[in-house]
Amino acid sequence: MADLSLTIVAGARPNFIKVAALMHEVTRRHLSFRLIHTGQHFSHEMSKSFFDDLEIPEPDVNLEISGGTQIQQLAQIMTALEPLMRERPQDILVVVGDVTSTVAAALTASKLGIPVAHVEAGLRSFDRTMPEEINRIVTDALADYLFTTEPSGEENLLREGVPASKIFFTGNVMIDTLLRFREKAARSSVLSDWHLEPRSYAVATMHRPANVDDPARFSRLLNVLEQISVRIPVFFPVHPRTRQRIDASGVNSSRMVLAPPQSYLDFVHLIANARMVLTDSGGVQEETTILNVPCLTMRENTERPITINCGTNQLVGVEPEGILGAAIQTLELAPQPVRMPQLWDGHAGARIIDVLAQVSARPRVVF
Repeated sequence: MADLSLTIVAGARPNFIKVAALMHEVTRRHLSFRLIHTGQHFSHEMSKSFFDDLEIPEPDVNLEISGGTQIQQLAQIMTALEPLMRERPQDILVVVGDVTSTVAAALTASKLGIPVAHVEAGLRSFDRTMPEEINRIVTDALADYLFTTEPSGEENLLREGVPASKIFFTGNVMIDTLLRFREKAARSSVLSDWHLEPRSYAVATMHRPANVDDPARFSRLLNVLEQISVRIPVFFPVHPRTRQRIDASGVNSSRMVLAPPQSYLDFVHLIANARMVLTDSGGVQEETTILNVPCLTMRENTERPITINCGTNQLVGVEPEGILGAAIQTLELAPQPVRMPQLWDGHAGARIIDVLAQVSARPRVVF
């Protein structure tokens, strides 16, 4: 294990939540690493607090690639990563999640003949209009080692022809991070700062292009959130891009609490104490499951069916009648205890590093 040397590449915010678990494990084992930050989805003002919250060291390299289309970002990230990978060759590239940085790093490594490992492999929404679905499919097609979070991941990969010998069920690194920082998050003052009482408010998040970029659909979703706000306050942390869409919609959103994006610890505390969560985020579906908070997913599909099987998550679609009906029903029923998903126990990162140590005597790994 002393020879395991890691080069870590990540960009989007969800990736760092997952990478934090892996970095905690390699630090605990006193392994060397280099951290490369692509800059995707990060604002300069939020970056430092996010790294502080997750106890991630400052990156050795920040590519500062943001803005532009997905294709432009893909090309820029690949172009910037190539010389870095050539300068310090790796035995294994590890990519996390399903964002542009994930597929860009996997493609670059594959072109350079570097074996690829994918953490959070095999998740499928079966909706190729979602950019993340394309990223997942391409990354898994390139990967030599595929780490899954739930049984559906392995089932999907086997159906797609991936040999079972390449698939490792190791659990969910995002849950590693949540469990590790849950006590720290509980010390957040966000509820008192916004005058919220535990179990007396709902949290809403929206960022999927299919929901936010379609003006008619977005207006309908805002209207139903406003209707729900009549029954229970709705706290809505709004990304600046989404805020522009709200302003352009002309929808009266005066009942909702429109807040700026929240730090990781504040957001965990918010959803942990919410009566319910309305979202289109995959990660939030997982977090509410482990926190046993009812989640209404405003989508027609989910790549995380384990959250539905556990009973915490409902697919409520994108039509106002279905969302409002599900919200009313959720408010009328007390949350029920649920069975937690297998291996969502805080040790996924350790299992992944154990596998990497076995498949290569001296791997140099890129996340």
